[in-house]
Amino acid sequence: MGQEKKNYTLPIIVMYFMFAMISFVTGFQNPFGIILKEQFDLTNFESQLGNAANFIAYAFMGIPAGLILQKKGYRFSSIAAVLVGLAGVALMFLSSTLDSGVFAVYLIGAFVAGFSMCMLNTVVNPMLNTLGGGGKKGNQLLQFGGAANSLAATIYPVLVGYLMGSTLKGLTLEAARPALYIAMGIFAFALIVLFFSKLPEPLLEEAKRNEGKATEKATIGGALKYRHFTLGVLAIFLYVGIEVGIPNMANLYMTTQTKEEAQATVDEYNKQQSDAAYLATLQAQDQANAEALAAYQLDKTKYTEEEANALIQYENQVIGEKQYAASNAIVQGDKEPGKGMNPSAAGSLVGMYWLLMLVGRLVGGSLGSKFSSRGQLTTVATIAILFLLCAMFMPDKQILIPGFENMSFTMIEAPVCVLFFILCGLCTSVMWGGIFNLAVEGLGKYTAVASGFFMVMVCGGGILPLIQGAVADVAGYLSSYWVLAAAVGYLLFYAQIGSRAKKAKA
Repeated sequence: MGQEKKNYTLPIIVMYFMFAMISFVTGFQNPFGIILKEQFDLTNFESQLGNAANFIAYAFMGIPAGLILQKKGYRFSSIAAVLVGLAGVALMFLSSTLDSGVFAVYLIGAFVAGFSMCMLNTVVNPMLNTLGGGGKKGNQLLQFGGAANSLAATIYPVLVGYLMGSTLKGLTLEAARPALYIAMGIFAFALIVLFFSKLPEPLLEEAKRNEGKATEKATIGGALKYRHFTLGVLAIFLYVGIEVGIPNMANLYMTTQTKEEAQATVDEYNKQQSDAAYLATLQAQDQANAEALAAYQLDKTKYTEEEANALIQYENQVIGEKQYAASNAIVQGDKEPGKGMNPSAAGSLVGMYWLLMLVGRLVGGSLGSKFSSRGQLTTVATIAILFLLCAMFMPDKQILIPGFENMSFTMIEAPVCVLFFILCGLCTSVMWGGIFNLAVEGLGKYTAVASGFFMVMVCGGGILPLIQGAVADVAGYLSSYWVLAAAVGYLLFYAQIGSRAKKAKA
């Protein structure tokens, strides 16, 4: 037995990395959406398309991923998931190198990466349980895996925010390439380890034992006869949308330019257009910076660290028509202004949301046996609604929140509403477990197929933020949170009423 544990040490570590990568790669879509919004002058709705592509992949891959696992086993499924993930991240990287078609290629990459994340979610949880030998050891490994997932979710917005720098002006996907390098490196490492690892295959062994035997298959149709499960499916769909939507829209709100900044941009554009000599000088400076940056990319030894940083983070001095149009829309009142925060600082505050999710999961795991799933879900849903209402209706005041700005710990000045969005992380951290337990209660033989169907409903993480983005374009950033407040309201209904329903009539 000791030898077996020793042999499985490296695969277990790889599974932890995979758990982290699920969150890391999925989380790209939040800060990358901000970059794409700046690069292509996208609406809030359009900025969420990358996130939508990533999550909607679950709707297509949720059930096939389970079937692949059943027929091919853990090792094959893991290797396939890693290869697909590597391809998806590679496509996102490719998009950053293109002169045209960048957005389309990025969306394809996000969609392919979503296939991988779905496959990994399907594989990693049961694999860790298997590697731990089931029971308390298997559950312990799963808890550590969940912690790795939350930790990665805390790190990625801080990292990408740092790469984005102190301004969005002139920002492109090129700035975020290092994060993609990290992702591809971890995928490559995992591929090598999995290729040379021997993993237990209990599913294949069971299938071999049952070969030739007549067995009754549990179908999703049978599970859907249970009304509390059917309502739970919608609850899972909405929950994932809530979990993703809260930080995504908060990041957009924080980083969008203020009305004052927009007015300054409009004034500078008008000045440039009215003074030909001044515009020509700025264009010459901008061209010189662009040429120097291209030279730096070819040979980085020619520049000092200070010169390199200046080149990497230089602002385009010439204001383009798209940039002018975006700023003018804010000045004219067609679009709601944001808070114009440093992307690095904003990313750090988003990371705080995910950090509180980690804290909430650790606390929920330790206290979970003392409270019912219904009581737990009722409590956190009620508190989440209160936090969202406070965020929407509190006076527009600035407060200091601890975080990181350009990788340095500091007190960040932010709107008070952001604090309440961050606190929501404590609530969303334990919602999945509560919904899952209530939804599968009494399903018996249908529990496994029901669990697989839940993976399909993860697509809510892409669809609900899209709806929220569309509302934000029309009604404003804070008003868009009514979408999430209504969704949390449904979770409260499910906890108190929907989850009590029994099997529906045949």
